[in-house]
Amino acid sequence: MNDNQNRNNNKNKKNLNGLLILLGWAVVLTVVFNYLSAYSRQATDAATTHEISYSTFKELVMEGHVKEVLITDDTLEITPVDGYVYTDADGRTYGSDVTLFTMQIGVYDMDLAQFLTEYGVEYGTPYVPEMSPILEFMLTYILPTILMVGLFVLFMNLMARRGGGIGGIGSVGKSNAKVYMEKTTGVTFADVAGQDEAKESLVEIIDFLHNPGKYTAIGAKLPRGALLVGSPGTGKTLLAKAVAGEAGVPFFSISGSGFVEMFVGVGASRVRDLFQEAAKVAPCIIFIDEIDAIGKTRDTRFGGNDEREQTLNQLLAEMDGFDPSKGIIVLAATNRPEVLDKALLRPGRFDRRITVDRPNLAGRLATLQVHTRKIRLAEDVDLNKIAQATAGCVGADLANTVNEAALRAVRQGRHAVNQEDLLASFEMVIAGAEKKGTVITEQEKRIIAYHEVGHALAAAKQKNAQPVTKITIVPHTEGTLGYTLHLPEEEKFLMSKDDILTEIRTLLAGRCAEELVFNTQTSGAANDIERATELARNLVARFGMSDKFGMMALGTVQNQYLDGGYSMNCAQETFAAADREVADLLRRCHDEALALLETNRTMLDAVAAYLIQKETITGAQMMAILEGRDPDREDYYGVPAQRDDTIEAPARHISMTSEPIAMPTASADLPETGEGESPASPDADGDGKRQ
Repeated sequence: MNDNQNRNNNKNKKNLNGLLILLGWAVVLTVVFNYLSAYSRQATDAATTHEISYSTFKELVMEGHVKEVLITDDTLEITPVDGYVYTDADGRTYGSDVTLFTMQIGVYDMDLAQFLTEYGVEYGTPYVPEMSPILEFMLTYILPTILMVGLFVLFMNLMARRGGGIGGIGSVGKSNAKVYMEKTTGVTFADVAGQDEAKESLVEIIDFLHNPGKYTAIGAKLPRGALLVGSPGTGKTLLAKAVAGEAGVPFFSISGSGFVEMFVGVGASRVRDLFQEAAKVAPCIIFIDEIDAIGKTRDTRFGGNDEREQTLNQLLAEMDGFDPSKGIIVLAATNRPEVLDKALLRPGRFDRRITVDRPNLAGRLATLQVHTRKIRLAEDVDLNKIAQATAGCVGADLANTVNEAALRAVRQGRHAVNQEDLLASFEMVIAGAEKKGTVITEQEKRIIAYHEVGHALAAAKQKNAQPVTKITIVPHTEGTLGYTLHLPEEEKFLMSKDDILTEIRTLLAGRCAEELVFNTQTSGAANDIERATELARNLVARFGMSDKFGMMALGTVQNQYLDGGYSMNCAQETFAAADREVADLLRRCHDEALALLETNRTMLDAVAAYLIQKETITGAQMMAILEGRDPDREDYYGVPAQRDDTIEAPARHISMTSEPIAMPTASADLPETGEGESPASPDADGDGKRQ
C-alpha cells in the first residue's frame, strides 16, 4: 500500500514538474515573441518612413507636395502627393510610398491648422480607442502563454501516439512497446500446433511464472532469456504470445527496429524505459521480435552505427542488471542467428536457444486442424491427405491455404470448403493463380507438355525419386507455363548421394525431352538448370560426396533459415577445380536422363498426348497410363475421379491458335522446333520453388 502511494506521489510530482516546465517555456517564448514583434514593427517603420525637419515640412506644404497630415501627440505623419519623390540633403530619394514625418512642434507654431487649411492640405488626428491596461496585459502575455501551453500539450500527445519526439519533448525516450495485460494476448498453446518440441521448452518458463517459489526455494534461477530461431512463418511470434497467454502475465511486445531512431541515444533510452516499465508489473514477459535489427555483431573495422551499438550495449546491461527472481523473462525471435553479437548469446543473457522448425506430417495435420476450427468443411475433406500434400510448408503457408480455400468456395457459390478447394488453394499459394488471358501456340503447348512429362517420367523410372503428384501445362501467375509437382510419400530428413543424383537427373529431364523430341533447347529449363547446379555444387562443396575432393568442405552456410546460401571458402584454384567437377557431374546426369527417356520414348509420347488433351493430370493418372489402366478412374488426394463426360479442363478458356492434336502414333511425325516454357514449376518439397 505504501509503495503504491509513494509511486502515485512520485508520478504526481513528475506531472507537476512537467507542467511547470511547460509553463516556464511558454512564458519565455511569449516574451520573446512580443519582443520580436516590437522589433519587427520598428524595422518596418524604419523602412517605410523618413524624418524631415519642420521647416522642410512647411516648404513642402507651400510647394503643394503634401497630400495629408496626421497629427499625433509627438509627431506629424506626412503623406506626399502621388508621384512626388523627395530628395534629402545626402541625395537619397524617397518615393510616394514612403511616409515622411517630423517631430510635433505645435508649441512653436500654434497656427498649424490654419496653415494647413490655407494650402488645402487634409489633416486630422487618428482615433485610437482606449484599452484597459489589464486587458492589454492579458492579450499581450496571458493569452499567448495559454495558447502556447495548449500547443505543447497537443504536440506531446501526438508524439506520444507516434512514439517519437524532438529533443526530449514528448515520448522520444519512451518505449513504444505494445502492452498486453494478463491474458489479453488472446493466444494460448491450443492455438499453436506443429511445434511440440518448442512448446515443451517453454513450459518451464510458464511454470516458473506461476510458481516461482519452488524454484527459488532450491536455489534455482530461471534463464533470463530465450531466443526463438526458425524460418519465416514457422510461428515464433505466435509462440511468444502463447507463452504470455498461458502464464497470465503482462506481455510487452516490440520490434527490434522500434528502438532505432535517427537521434543517437534514443534507442538506449527506450531500452531503459522498457525494462523500468516491466519491473513495475513483474512478473511479465518482454518479447523483442526481429532482434537482429539491434543485435548485430559490433564490428568497428569498417565503422559502426553508433545509435545501434549504444542500443545493443544498453540491452546487454539491462539483461545483466535485472533480478531474475522478479520474473522478468525476455523472449526474442530472429531468422538470422548467425549475425547476432556473441555477448548477446552468452549464458546469463539468452541462455536458451529454441528452434522453431518446419512442421512434420503430424505437425501439419495439427496445424490444419487449428486453422480449420472456424471453417465450415464439407464431408469429403480429408485433412490427412492435405497434410501429406503440403510437405515442406510452414504454419503461415497452411493458414494461407485454408483461407484461400474458403475464399474459393465462396467464389464458386458453395457454403462449405471441400477437398478440391484445399488442394487448388495449396497450388495457388506455391504457383500462383491461373493466367486467364495467356495465348500460347499449339507448338509451344506441345513443347511445354513434353518438357513436364520428361520431369515426371524420369521421376517415375528412378528408384530414389519422389513420386509425381500433378502435371499441368496451365500458365500461372508465378511465371510458370506449366509445372510438375512432386510430393514425398514419407518424411525424409537426410539425402543420400543417390537421392541427389536422382533429383538432378529429374530436373534435367525436361531439357532432355526437348532435345529428344524437338531437337531444340528452350528457355523453359532455366530454373531447372539453376536448381540442378545448386544441388551439384552442394554435393561437391558442402556434403563431401565428390570423388575428387572427398570430405573437404569448400563452402560455409551464411543464412541457414532464409535462402540457405553459402560462400566458397577455398583457394581460387580449388574453386575453379570445383566448378569443373560440378560441370562434369551435370553433364553425366544429363546424358543419363537423356538415355532414360530414349528407352521409354513410347511412354513419353503416350503421357504427353494425354496431358495435351487434359492440360492437367495427376501422378496417379500418369502411372495408370504407364501400367495400361484407365487414367480417368484415378483420384487426386481424396478428390474423386471424373468421367470424360463431366470433366472440364481447368484452362479451356486459354486461347489456342489451332485445334488440339490427336495422340501421336510415331515420333517421326512430331515437329522439331519451337520455343518452350518459362523456368518454373514447384519442386519436390512443395516449398514453392519451380522445376
